[in-house]
Amino acid sequence: MSRRGRLYSYLLCALFAALTAICSQIMIPLPFTPVPVNLALLAVWVCGGLLGAKKGAVSILVYLLLGCVGVPVFVGFAGGLGVLAGPTGGYAVGYLPAVVIYGLLAGGQGRPKNTKTLPHIIFAILKGLPALAACYAMGTVWFVTSTGTGLLAAMVMCVIPFIPGDILKLFAAAAIIESLRKPIGAIG
Repeated sequence: MSRRGRLYSYLLCALFAALTAICSQIMIPLPFTPVPVNLALLAVWVCGGLLGAKKGAVSILVYLLLGCVGVPVFVGFAGGLGVLAGPTGGYAVGYLPAVVIYGLLAGGQGRPKNTKTLPHIIFAILKGLPALAACYAMGTVWFVTSTGTGLLAAMVMCVIPFIPGDILKLFAAAAIIESLRKPIGAIG
């Protein structure tokens, strides 16, 4: 890879780390759970879909490391290792396996030929479900461990209410990825 190509890759990773931080701030707190609705997973899906698993992982790792050292990139302009150690931190850490899985499944390869609109969207959502499950699993295990809440109660508070919105985020991500795939590839 040329020097210019490496610089472009680094800039894209930084851009998606920043996008994840921005989307984390677009949130709606819910009264029945400490986990707010936010758009961070939308950024994770777009990151994995455009950058692939390896570069997507670098981008999300930069986001997480920035938050760990105190930069207020987590939900509600929070930062510090304590946020990740808190009850909802597992969901943020879950972005890392989610971006890798989504990047492997949807990162430019594996798309059926001549699919448009609804079939393509359904295919994109199906590719996102294992990544979503990984994020939910990591976050829920951490939530149960850190709060002592039972698994069923944790699922009711932290997973089930979020499924419809996260499916919509996968839908939106598929459209964004398709519209940006050529422009981002043309610049590099």
